Order: sequence, then structure tokens, then C-alpha cells
Amino acid sequence: MKVAAIQMVSSASVPANVAQARDLLQQAAQAGAELAVLPEYFCLMGQRDADKLAIAEPFGHGPLQQFLADTARELGLWLVGGTIPLTTNGASAAAPIGRVFNTTLAFSPDGISVACYQKIHLFRFDNGVERYDESATLVAGTEPVTFDLDSRDGHRWRVALSVCYDLRFAELYRTYARAGAHLLLVPSAFTYTTGQAHWEVLLRARAIENLAFVAAAAQGGLHDNGRQTWGHSMLIDPWGQVLARREQQAGVVLADLDFELLQACRSRLPALAHRVL
Repeated sequence: MKVAAIQMVSSASVPANVAQARDLLQQAAQAGAELAVLPEYFCLMGQRDADKLAIAEPFGHGPLQQFLADTARELGLWLVGGTIPLTTNGASAAAPIGRVFNTTLAFSPDGISVACYQKIHLFRFDNGVERYDESATLVAGTEPVTFDLDSRDGHRWRVALSVCYDLRFAELYRTYARAGAHLLLVPSAFTYTTGQAHWEVLLRARAIENLAFVAAAAQGGLHDNGRQTWGHSMLIDPWGQVLARREQQAGVVLADLDFELLQACRSRLPALAHRVL
């Protein structure tokens, strides 16, 4: 199955970001991709963190969700829409006002929404120069989410959803391994500082320890708000080998994921069957 990780340098203009995402997804489809993954916040990297509140949509309705559904259908792609902000309306009686879920939505090639994952781990970082606290604008999700994808070559892939900072929490991915996941998706907007230090080693570790493919679609460059993201979108096999990557700037990262290779890796090193805890 050919998979595309879409790298972007999203701006403060939603229409410009959506147009660029559409162009990159078309490139992926023309190259033969069956599944394409957009980066975290593909739709907006605003001047302020609170800017995402102004474009938040209720689940199932809104122009961003319509764009993802229409594009999946028009291009014949399984499409994982990076993340978009969804309102907390109806989530629970205690859901806070003025915050949103950072949400990954997956669509089938007929434009049907097949999975909704809300980022569980909220990033906080302060090194005295850079400071981030996602909990000021986001509500944490609570549930791991997978969906099943039937590839053109006859295999059924179980695809696991995660976002950016989730990558640091191995227990989430072990939960996915227990659920039978073959492919771990990590749309992200890693900072340059943390990405340079930890991005690749964490991605490869998640692939190796779970004997799974990993597809990581990232933001990669200097944004309108002055934030620098690390990029290095990549696709990794279950043995931890990087199949393809793009260091910086917008583009499409493509690789063929071989289901037989995954089965061979799990057969010759049955570590998942040796779990004790």
C-alpha cells in the first residue's frame, strides 16, 4: 500500500492552507497513494493559540470537515485530516467553554467519516525562551481510536491514530499494538527545539517496539507567527528503517508499505507475543 505523509508550513490564512493541502493531496493521489495523512493544524497556524477557537466546528458539520470529505471522495483517497479544532459541545456536562478538541478525522474514499480521535496528551514546554501550554485552549481527549482500511492488494490494515505530543507516551502505542494495529499515524507540529532532539528517535522507537509501520506528517518551516517547526515528515518500517523523509518545507513523502514485511518482522522476532505486563 502506498502511503503519503503530507508536509506543510501552514500560515495564518485558512483558505491558503486549504488550497495548498488540496494541491499536495492531488499530487499524492496522482503518485498512486491509497492513504494520505495531513499534518497537525494543516488548516491554521494562527498568530495566537486562541485563533483556532474562531474556526472550531461541531463534529459532523463545517467547511473544514466538508473539505476533507469532498477531497477524499474526489481523489479516491483514504484521508486522515491532520487535525482541526472541534467544539466541545455535547462532549460532557462539564466541558469547559472557550476550549476545543484538537481532532483527527479519517475519511474513506467515498467521503465517509470513519474515525474521530481527540488528542489525549496536551503539550507543555518552557525552556525560558519558548513557552507552550496547549491546555490553555485545548481539552484533552480520553480514548484511543483505530480504523480498518482494506488496501487494493487485498490486505486489511488496522490504522491507529495519535497526534504530536502523544508520541512521547509509549503506553498509548502499546494499547494500539494490543488492539492489532499495523500502522501508527502521527500528524504533528513538533517545535524545532524538541524535534531536533527527539523526533526521529521517538518515531523509530514506536515502530520498533510495536513492530508496526509509522507514518508521520509534520509541519516543517517558519510560520507567520514566528514559530519554527521541525518538519522531517517520514515513513518508517516495523524494523525501524526510515523509508522516506522530507526535512523542511511543503511536499509529499511517499513510500510503499509491505504487509508481508510486517508479518515477516513479527514472525522472526515475536516480541509482541512475549509481553508480560
